[in-house]
Parts: sequence; structure tokens; C-alpha cells
Amino acid sequence: MARDFMVLYGRNSIIERLKVNPESIRKVFLQDNFDAPGIVDLIKAKNVSVEYLSLPQLSKMRQDKDLQGMVARVDRFRYTPVDVLLNQPKDAKSTIIFLDRLTDPHNLGVIIRTAACFGGFSIVIPEFQACEVNETVLHVASGGENHISIAMVPNIASIIRKAKNLGYWIMGAVVKEDAGDITNISLPFPLGLVLGSEGGGIRYGVDKLLDIKAHIPMKGAKLSFNVNMACAIFCHEICKQRGG
Repeated sequence: MARDFMVLYGRNSIIERLKVNPESIRKVFLQDNFDAPGIVDLIKAKNVSVEYLSLPQLSKMRQDKDLQGMVARVDRFRYTPVDVLLNQPKDAKSTIIFLDRLTDPHNLGVIIRTAACFGGFSIVIPEFQACEVNETVLHVASGGENHISIAMVPNIASIIRKAKNLGYWIMGAVVKEDAGDITNISLPFPLGLVLGSEGGGIRYGVDKLLDIKAHIPMKGAKLSFNVNMACAIFCHEICKQRGG
């Protein structure tokens, strides 16, 4: 039987959740020698239940090399209905990032954190053949999940088609010679950005829906950027062009 809660670990993740979404926290567990008065005061200020445990007891809740003396039991992650993302006001400075079959939770976590840091982004992920928002993702996101909306859909291609019908331009990050240089493209808005899987890129079928194909100029080694690094570069250019 699946648990009806998730375990959040890492101080940054828990502190950000306490600040932004304390209602989702069921209980915080601290190591019995925990010595960070400011964090303890924050827990009390948010009226969150707390319990002190020995290190072996804490480690049973989540096996990790460095729990930093605390874990939290929180509600399961709640995805935003995709129609909420698609039907936001068209003058809103928001861009939808469509992730096509990312399977590495670390990549997904970094992308969530990156999108939250830039602001004005939401994320759509597929339900199948992809990583969901799990505990590892939340740890890597370091609280970023509290600041952006994330939708999960059965078929990402159909949602991209729906976005196009609603007026979104769709740009894909590709590694192709016929793709335009992202730093030289005048981007149209509202905009959707498609990022492909770690190994295969944007799959056939989804690539047929792209209005714009863009690549990142590289003058160094003939390698490629990791998908989360590529996301950061594209988000920076998008923010620069939309003025925030």
C-alpha cells in the first residue's frame, strides 16, 4: 500500500517549506543533539509538530549520507491541473517548460530549482516513461517546488497541441545545425519551451510540433550541455527577452 505522505530531507528543503507552505508539513523530526535555535524557533512559529530522535531512528526514516539532523513528513506532492497553466492570462510573463521523458530525478530537481529562481515559469511532465516529483526530486529542488506550478499529463504531445491552439509558440531545444542560435532569435510570447530526454532528445512526433528550433552556441569542445544546464541557459535568454 502506497504511503500517503513523503519524507522531505535537507535543511534548505525543509526550511523553505516551513516558510512558504507549512500547512503541508505533518511533523518535523530533529536529531536529539540538534543545535540550530533559529530553525527550532521557525518550527514553533509555524505551529508545526516536532519530535526529537536519535540518529539511528532518524536514519530509518530516510537513508542518506547527510540528513543534516532533520527530516520532515509532508503531504504528497500535489500537481497543478494543466488547464490552469494553459489558461493563465496571455499578458502574464510566464513560460511553460515541457519536459519530454526526463528520467533522472536529479535533473528534474535542478530544473525545478532553476525555474523557481528565474521566476515566471511553470512545468509540464509526462505521466509515463519519465520521472515523477519524488523525494529525491524535492531534495534537489531545495524548496523550488513551493514557488512554481507543475502539471503531470498522460500525453505531452496533445497538451502541446492544445497550447498552440491557445496561442502559445513552441520552441524546442535541439542539437542540430539547422536550428537557430538562441541568442539571435527574437522570441515570440506566450512561449512554451520543450526539453528532450537525457539521451534521446525531443522524440519524433513532438519535434513536429515545434514552431522554433533553437540551439546553444558552443565554441569549445564538441560535446553537449546536460539538460538541466541547457534549461538554465534557455531560461536566462527567455527572461532577458521578456523583460523579467
